[in-house]
Formats: sequence, structure tokens, C-alpha cells
Amino acid sequence: MNENAMTQSRQTIDALLDQLNQVVIGQSAVTEQFVTALLAGGHVMIEGVPGLAKTLLAQCLAASIGGAFSRIQFTPDLMPADITGHALYDMKTERFRLRRGPIFCNVLLADEINRAPAKTQAALLEVMQERQVTIEGKSLPVPEPFMVLATQNPIEHEGTYQLPEAQLDRFIMKVLIDYPSAENELQIAIQQAGQPADLMSSAQDLAPVMTTEQLIALRQATRQVSIDTEIATWAVNLVRATRDWPGMAIGAGPRASIALLRVGQAAALMAGRDYVIPDDIKPNAVACLRHRIMLTPDVQMEGLSGDHLLNELINAQAAPRQ
Repeated sequence: MNENAMTQSRQTIDALLDQLNQVVIGQSAVTEQFVTALLAGGHVMIEGVPGLAKTLLAQCLAASIGGAFSRIQFTPDLMPADITGHALYDMKTERFRLRRGPIFCNVLLADEINRAPAKTQAALLEVMQERQVTIEGKSLPVPEPFMVLATQNPIEHEGTYQLPEAQLDRFIMKVLIDYPSAENELQIAIQQAGQPADLMSSAQDLAPVMTTEQLIALRQATRQVSIDTEIATWAVNLVRATRDWPGMAIGAGPRASIALLRVGQAAALMAGRDYVIPDDIKPNAVACLRHRIMLTPDVQMEGLSGDHLLNELINAQAAPRQ
């Protein structure tokens, strides 16, 4: 990528970040991770208590790229056809016609994904991995670009189903959204108190900062960011270390290594570089790995978190010199 194209790409990405941060106040680290995953072409698992603007952030992201947005509230009685669509018999034409479900969009918010039964989760798993939906034996591609943002509540577990490891592994990142600071919360309260409508109006009024075609071009540019062999080896070693690190019963698989490198490429492009450095990967490593590991029972009883062990592991692995 030449210098002019790199400058233009960074300006577009900065405009996207600025717009998201203007609407979703006090979550700049989260918005940066969202945009990183967007450029890397991955899906994001979001965990946070209700009321932290998860839905608003997803709507703003879709509006900012000029894409179609869909939201699915996952419930125990949700069926695969409710997501993918189904064949409908038309009495006038005496033929079956396909009725596409909400999955046919650019940004899909899967709200409380862990409330859906296994069969419905399997239908979502197919589209996340294959970028296509099978209805009545016919494969239909979803629009490009396509991104799933799935939320789960870390507090309520009644009436939920545990997500299969295969599905968790399809998310490039698991992002944790915490409460805003007191200053930011005051700003949010004052700003929204003067709004005649609810929070969703903020997303609907946004003008796109890029088109979906421009986003596809940015994703292609992301894949062209070069990765030195030493940095790739270091990233792979981080993942491999999770498989025998004390306190980890199950480590991350090879898909985690790919995720680290793709996230590193996206972070490099966001910084205006066409090559990856360790600092592109290291800040996002925990988010890429936390949902791919399982702790031993004794560590869980001690109250240690996976993030704590991952930070120890990452700090113990010497990064290549820049």
C-alpha cells in the first residue's frame, strides 16, 4: 500500500472511531476493539451487565458503515428458521418461495445468545463460519461485509445454555464492557435527559463515514499488512503456551493463532503502518484468548480469573525486538 492510500485509510478509520465515541461515551477502549475486529473480518462476543450501550454500539457501527442492521433477541423457544428464514408456500403461484430471515444483514446483534437451544446456535454457527445459510437444502450467501456481535449477561444464568466450544472459537474476540467512569456517566445522564426519544435515535441519525464497499477494501488492505516471521512465531508460541500453562485445563487451538495475527494486522493498519509490531498484538491478546481457554477446578475455587493467568503468560513470553 502506498503512502497516500495508507493515509486515506487511517483517516477513514479515525473518522469511524470518532463517530462511535461521540455516541457511545466512555467506552473508547471497547470501540477500538470493535473496529479492530471489524477490519480483521471477525465476530465479537460481548459480555457486560444490562444498560452499558451494547445494542447502541452495534447499531452505531452498522450506521457508520452504511450497512443493514438486524437484532435477534435469543430466547429458549427460538428456532433456527426464526434466524435463517424458511420456505413459504405461495397460494397464488402454487410455488414455494424463500423468506429470508434477519441473518441477511451486514451487522447482526445476537442478544443474549446463550439463551438459545443448541439447534439454533448451530444454525448461527454455520453462517458465522461459512458466511452462508442453508434453507431447504439451498445455500444462500449472506451480504458482505458480515459481522456478528453476540452478547451475554455475566450475572443471570437461569434459563441459559452453555455455548459450545466450537462456537466460542468462531469469535475473534471476547470483549468485556464495564461501567463508565463517574464523569462519563454524568455526561451520559445529562445528554440523554434532554433527548425526546430513546437511545436508539442517536444511531438512526448517524451519517455513514464509509460505504460497505470501502470497508471491504479496508479488509483487503488489512490482509496485505506484512508480518515478520519472528512476530508470527511469538504469537503462535503464546497460543501454544496456553495448552500446558499451570491452571489451564484446556488451551487455545490453532484458530487463536490466526486471530492474533489478523488482529495484529488490523491494529497496524489503524496505526498507519503496513507491518505488524508486537504492540499491535499484545494489547488485544487477552481478548483473543479469554474465551478459548478453560481453567482447572482448583484455580476456579481459588477465585483466579482466566484474564489473570493470561496476563501472566503473555508477560512471561519475551516479545521480539521491534
